[in-house]
Amino acid sequence: MDIGVPRERRHNDSRVGLTPAGVELLTAEGHTCYVELGAGLGAGFADTDYQKAGARIVYSGEEVYGRAELVLKVTRPTLEEFEWLQDGQILMSFLSLAAARRDKVDLLLKRHAIAIAYETVENDDGTLPILSPMSQIAGRMCPHIAATLLQNDRGGKGVLLGGVPGVPAADVVILGAGTLGTNAARAFLGEGARVVVLDHNLHKLQHIDELFAGRVTTMVSHSFNIRKVCTFADVLVGAVLVPGARAPILVTRDMVRSMRPRSLVMDIAIDQGGCVETSRPTTHGTPTYIEENVIHYCVPNMTGVVGRTATHALNNATWPFVQQIVQHGLDAALKTSPALSRGIATRDGQIANPALAEALQI
Repeated sequence: MDIGVPRERRHNDSRVGLTPAGVELLTAEGHTCYVELGAGLGAGFADTDYQKAGARIVYSGEEVYGRAELVLKVTRPTLEEFEWLQDGQILMSFLSLAAARRDKVDLLLKRHAIAIAYETVENDDGTLPILSPMSQIAGRMCPHIAATLLQNDRGGKGVLLGGVPGVPAADVVILGAGTLGTNAARAFLGEGARVVVLDHNLHKLQHIDELFAGRVTTMVSHSFNIRKVCTFADVLVGAVLVPGARAPILVTRDMVRSMRPRSLVMDIAIDQGGCVETSRPTTHGTPTYIEENVIHYCVPNMTGVVGRTATHALNNATWPFVQQIVQHGLDAALKTSPALSRGIATRDGQIANPALAEALQI
């Protein structure tokens, strides 16, 4: 099979869809890997590393798409990349199509592309094997980013996350007790913050309570409680996920308005449209804006700036699925892997994911 690895084109995204180790394994089995010039530099992989592993270096993204049967990416392609797609091509990437522009989805359908969305690859027990490591990284990044944005020189309210003797620690509220929320809670606790986690799933809240031995306050995430916690939160983290669908709006503009001036909203669900009404996508270059006198951090490709760690974690998770496809073909891989089949977003010009079809009203 011909496999293409393009350079990520979104701002400050240093990840890459396949490591030199993955290239070496694939080429040893007789497959051909086309890697765009400079694709791995941000993750610490030189073009010579890929060449030594057996890859062929190509000099444009268009050529990668033109040569490949299977394209391995990290983030959703840009509009230009969608136009480069070939008829019947397999695309594996985080896609978040429920929050994408409709013309991008239309191009997938027009090209009859087989789009496999990493975020909806789902095991029988409901776990998300490819999304999970990215959620772990994003959750553990949250305190580092929050601590900086709370500083006065960054426009924050001048609060130290862990406080000091005689001065209370910051109050951190996390909406969602999934992988991202759990890792964020762990990391914020490590910084000494006071943490509240909300979720609608009582079993997840029970897990949080047991995992952190009661050091995290848990609440059910109905609107009354969300409205209440907004009034005292120094940091509000949106960690909500509905696989394949747009994130629900849980925090209204009125709730944001009730927050104390220069508090911080981190809407990590922004890649799925965001769970805060006042959220809109930002970039690593300009990661924040002020709305209702509250700082908003809404970077969709948050883990792109820890390119090496994120790339290794992603490739560890994607490799079994990539290997199934290249060794046995897509149809056989889908028959033997229900998890992979749940990741199919589009195929044969049709929307294949029910949640996505509902979100797009198709």
